[in-house]
Amino acid sequence: MKNITVLLLIAALILLNQCKTSDKSGPTPDTSSNREKGGSLSRFAVHNGYLYTVDSEYLTAYKLDKEGKPDDQSKKSKVGMEIETIFPFKDKLFIGSATQLYIYSLDDPANPKQEGSASSQAVTYRCDPIVAKDDVAYATLRTGSNGCRGWRENSVLAVYDVKDVTKPTEKATIPIDEPYGLGYSDTVLYVCLRGGLTLFDISEPLNPRAIKTIKDGWFKDVIVYDSLLICWTADDGLKLYNISNPSNPTLLETIF
Repeated sequence: MKNITVLLLIAALILLNQCKTSDKSGPTPDTSSNREKGGSLSRFAVHNGYLYTVDSEYLTAYKLDKEGKPDDQSKKSKVGMEIETIFPFKDKLFIGSATQLYIYSLDDPANPKQEGSASSQAVTYRCDPIVAKDDVAYATLRTGSNGCRGWRENSVLAVYDVKDVTKPTEKATIPIDEPYGLGYSDTVLYVCLRGGLTLFDISEPLNPRAIKTIKDGWFKDVIVYDSLLICWTADDGLKLYNISNPSNPTLLETIF
């Protein structure tokens, strides 16, 4: 519980910093190239003046005031069953469930609308953290353990072409041993494993290539923030890495 609390505090500080740098008249869009500010296992996201949350079935949108507080009114919409994660990218929300990837448009931020969905060909049920980068989305599909169900024993990293958001298509599945959360910096994708942290070269986005694995504990999720990689681990609390060179993380500190 302490580990989760520290990670949430860091994420909150990041969001607070974003709010402070926005215009006084209201939040401004994120125009930086590094858009991922939260973890892939998150059930909430902040984007352009709105807070979005998911429970097991519904997506709820809250408008934030100038101090970052949600107002009394909210918009709730049914997404599906066994909803697990939410990830914002550009003007879209990527929502992962136990059976589907859903893509929602934020053209009207108060009323997100579903634009497309896709199922994985690899498994029937899975745990499904998702991140998106340009026209590609990545998801780790873990089966057979820790509450994740599936017909096959093998877990995978799934790659989706989301250029046409109305018809997302699974392009590849890469076998990987018990994956958890994931994140990226530039052309490097970080995938958390029970046995470490695997780095993938995604310079060819639809064809990830494993570079190496940092075997330093059980990694659960990551937050990428500029040149800092914040890792939540099951064994050692938080690990902070310098990723000025994204393909060569350097451990800065371990916070128990």
